[in-house]
Amino acid sequence: MSFQRKQEKDFTKEVKELTPQVEALAKDGKLSEAVDRISALEKQTRNASDMPSTASLLTLIVRLCWEQKDLDALNTQLTLMSKKHGQLKEAVVRMVDEAMPYLDTLEDEEKSKPKGGRWLELLNTLRDITEGKIYLELQRARLTAQLATYHETLAQSAPKEDAKQREDREKNEAKGDEKVEKEPVTAEDHINAAADLMSDIQIETYSSMDKREKTNFILEQMRLESLRGNWNKVRVGSRKINRVYLKEKDASDLKLRYYDLIVHLALQEDNYLEVCSAYQAVWDTDEVKADEARELNVIENIIMYVVLAPYSNEQSDMLHKLYADHRLEKAPLNYALLKCFVTKELMRWPGIESLYGTELRKTPVFAPDSDLGTKTGQRAEEERKKGTKILPPGESRWEALHSRVVEHNIRVIAAYYSRITLQRLTELLDLPALTTERTLCKLVTDKTVYARIDRPAGVVNFQRPRKTNETLNAWSTDISKMLSLVEKTSHLVSKEYAMHEAAQAGRKKVKA
Repeated sequence: MSFQRKQEKDFTKEVKELTPQVEALAKDGKLSEAVDRISALEKQTRNASDMPSTASLLTLIVRLCWEQKDLDALNTQLTLMSKKHGQLKEAVVRMVDEAMPYLDTLEDEEKSKPKGGRWLELLNTLRDITEGKIYLELQRARLTAQLATYHETLAQSAPKEDAKQREDREKNEAKGDEKVEKEPVTAEDHINAAADLMSDIQIETYSSMDKREKTNFILEQMRLESLRGNWNKVRVGSRKINRVYLKEKDASDLKLRYYDLIVHLALQEDNYLEVCSAYQAVWDTDEVKADEARELNVIENIIMYVVLAPYSNEQSDMLHKLYADHRLEKAPLNYALLKCFVTKELMRWPGIESLYGTELRKTPVFAPDSDLGTKTGQRAEEERKKGTKILPPGESRWEALHSRVVEHNIRVIAAYYSRITLQRLTELLDLPALTTERTLCKLVTDKTVYARIDRPAGVVNFQRPRKTNETLNAWSTDISKMLSLVEKTSHLVSKEYAMHEAAQAGRKKVKA
């Protein structure tokens, strides 16, 4: 069990006396002698559990080595002092905090060197010191983020992975071989190294880090995982973000970064309803509303992705809510398309294509050369294994829009027709007979509509047959209504007879 001993003696006076002496020795080039004198007093303060004095001496050693530009001595003393027997935790924390700002000074000079940089040596020294120490978890997280940024910078100038290297890597992964630690060579190696470094930090468990820094760290984890195509980890990271915090005004930049990653993640899964929800959250940002061009782009995306989403109760509810929001009329063309899906009328695809195709095909959502939503990583592997023809993302979404129009038309036909011939159905849908049948079967399988196809007769029946209980209940209801009407009619007839007899009796009395 770890515990802090009670302070036995105060060495504040001795530390104050020693400081100017060792500073003078260091300026005279006698750094090793200054370090020896500090180390001698540091042993006494450490054994006496004098934390303030020990921390002052450790930071003094670090500062003197830095001022004398002796980085070898700096790395050596950092390692030695952190490993001293019975070293005080708070003193080590202050020593590391003293050394970390030196990385920023060395960064411009040394970080650009791929190997042997003094910046990298100091960074690795500090990461070795912080490894496995819970009281230095915050410093280790920040150092790891700097090292990940370093690898990402090197990835920009490193060679791309060729086909043979990719094939060898995939074979090793398929065999389940253990990863051998090696220096990153290709751009993919550096990106993987950066992502691995960041993912090793369980930042969501750090209570000492403030909300903004923690959220920013998780977003960096998500971004690096997305660069190497590990979308499952991006999904896991998205669940660690507190969306309530993102609604605060000072977190608007983090909110936009988060939902941008969510959009790319949802496009990998073709989850257009989630993309629509993400853009609605982006729209609910003061920064976006203040920029008219940006707001218009967001509104257009909201409408297009809710239309692209497959039909469901949630999608239908969102579709009608958006149609009722007249602020979306700022994008008249897209709003008119939205109205077509809300109205229970047939949409002929050639007409939709002629009215909206020219403008929609210019947007990143439907442009033929658009790379928005290109499958990467695991998703690309899954697509390749299926063996189907892979369309460009823009073309794929245009085909999805065509499918949504056809599905809407089938739902409209099912609402107005009880039976229809296949020939007439294909004419209304502007599709070949085989495609019509496949689309109808898909909607039936998804339980969107009820239909039965009589192929010999060439007839589609949209009327659901009643079960025995339902038929009996309908008959019972009809008989109850009939008896109720008979009883009411009988009562009215009796009332008329009574009123007639009363009137006759009144007239007889008058005559008498």
